[in-house]
Amino acid sequence: MNLNSLKKYIAPALIVATTTFTSCLHQLDTTPVDPNVDTKDKVYQTVEDYNQGLAKLYAGYAVTGQQGPDGNGDLGGIDEGASQYLRRYWEAQELPTDEAINCWTDPGQPDMSTMSWTTSNTLNEALYYRIIYQISLANQFIRDCEGAEFDLTRQVAEARFLRAYSYWHALDLYGNGVPKVTEENAVGSDLPMPWGKQGGRELFDYITTELKYIIDDANDHHLVDVSSSLFGQANKGVAYMLLAKVYLNAEVYINEAHLDEAKKYTDLVVNNYAISNTAKNDVSAYQSLFVMDNYEEYKEIIFSINYFGDQTRTWGGMTYIINAATGGDMDRDMMGAPGWGGNRSTSTLRDYFGGLTDDRALFFIHKDGDGNEMADIVNFMEFNQGVQVTKFRNVNSKGVQGHATYAETNYPVFRVADALLMQTEIEWRMNGAANNRNIRTLWERAGRSVESVPAVSAEVLLKERARELYWEGHRRQDLRRFNTFTRGTVVQTWPFKGSQTAAGGLTNVDERYEVYPIPSAEIGANPNLVQNKGY
Repeated sequence: MNLNSLKKYIAPALIVATTTFTSCLHQLDTTPVDPNVDTKDKVYQTVEDYNQGLAKLYAGYAVTGQQGPDGNGDLGGIDEGASQYLRRYWEAQELPTDEAINCWTDPGQPDMSTMSWTTSNTLNEALYYRIIYQISLANQFIRDCEGAEFDLTRQVAEARFLRAYSYWHALDLYGNGVPKVTEENAVGSDLPMPWGKQGGRELFDYITTELKYIIDDANDHHLVDVSSSLFGQANKGVAYMLLAKVYLNAEVYINEAHLDEAKKYTDLVVNNYAISNTAKNDVSAYQSLFVMDNYEEYKEIIFSINYFGDQTRTWGGMTYIINAATGGDMDRDMMGAPGWGGNRSTSTLRDYFGGLTDDRALFFIHKDGDGNEMADIVNFMEFNQGVQVTKFRNVNSKGVQGHATYAETNYPVFRVADALLMQTEIEWRMNGAANNRNIRTLWERAGRSVESVPAVSAEVLLKERARELYWEGHRRQDLRRFNTFTRGTVVQTWPFKGSQTAAGGLTNVDERYEVYPIPSAEIGANPNLVQNKGY
């Protein structure tokens, strides 16, 4: 793994992209090369030009447009910072769960925290179009690489991975009925058909087939080995992890278990990576994964969305995650952020730690002790209520602050600690029981007493995944897999679940909220699409 990271390729392409892209709000596919500005033969003249085109794909997860933090954005019709890919994805996976809650009154925002969104929710609409836009860019890049005189094996493979990654988001969030568009579709052709009916397996099969293709060196396009990539670059290990994720959640997506495949690829991940197990400077081994120099933890962080301060200017991404977590009486210098006072957690997450010593319990302790449970989620003036999370910080492991405005901390998309817990879960699902050695390993790193590591069960797995992975964008997916997101199976309820009041957390919520709705504007624009059940 090369510690130079993707900054070498991404940073020059973030603020002034090599290609001009049109807005795609309410537009499924785009014409990436503006004929009034540039044409393909002018844009792509060298391999480095293609590298810059690929960099735009990676940058699409980090920033919002051609200049940042606002102005000349990729999407129209919404505040540019609020439209950012990671910000939208993080909120969709975290806010409706027992791990996070938002206290702002922006249009659509309270509904994300209480599972009460509708087909016209602005934030859901932005997430949907951001995913479709990213897929469209990957399609066009792959088209542009066809017939090139250069060897673009790696570049095309990475573009195919990034497309599969976004299609996984589409499948997980919206189901099988999203539009079917690949490089085979001509730009501006007929309105696309959906991949299939809700609950079908067409998109699931496409994602897994694509990923298997690009990890096979015998094929035309294949990814580089784990040891040959830059930090944050797609490689075979990243594809193994995504395959493991898709297969582990197969029963949710297609009502069919694929545990053998999930085990195969999870084991490959565990065999190629290792947890960071040594304290670094002023932080614990666990904390080192969530500060600015976390690029040094490449043995554990399998894939990341990278941030470089002024070169990745955005009000979304890690700038949002860190600032929105900072407010009230919190130490701004410790967080490395001025603070917006938006996101916090409830007592449910804190209680998973049981008051025991655990390096993973990264919470701000008020001078009067922990904050009381929130009485009203939409009152940012009372940010000291609830549980403030200090997991992500815009400082390095020595406490030196980063850029004063824009974050420099990389977002860990996949970590091997997740794979260790997946390995245990797969064993438990296959056999009805599992060895708890992986949980013991994570407790040892966290400084938690291993004398009381419990036997593996659904409740133990869900609580341990919360302790290890909270605020990393996995929770909604985990709760769905254990049938406890809208239902009350393992984790019964939590404050504000399906309700605007803390005391009104419901056990069961309407099952339509298992997936998000396809935006009503998209349904209106494309009569081939069918709205998800219940919306």
